[in-house]
Amino acid sequence: MATCTHLDQIEFLEPTEPVAGCAECLKTGDRWVHLRLCQTCGAIGCCDSSPNQHASKHAAAAGHPIARSVEPGEDWSWCYVDEVMFRVSRQ
Repeated sequence: MATCTHLDQIEFLEPTEPVAGCAECLKTGDRWVHLRLCQTCGAIGCCDSSPNQHASKHAAAAGHPIARSVEPGEDWSWCYVDEVMFRVSRQ
């Protein structure tokens, strides 16, 4: 089973204010499907099911490997480098 090799880079970040949407989509008036939170810097981006895929573009451009879903009721993260979904306890 594949595992994330970047767990030491997780910051357990939370949005600093209520999430209004994908930051880049809001600037351009585009739409998104689901939102992801970068666990390195806290950037909010749209998922790969969204037309612009801002979360994965951010991960590639910034070299930030892990994003967490900020959708209500979801508690998983995704490593873009290792291409694996996982859950991490915040203890």
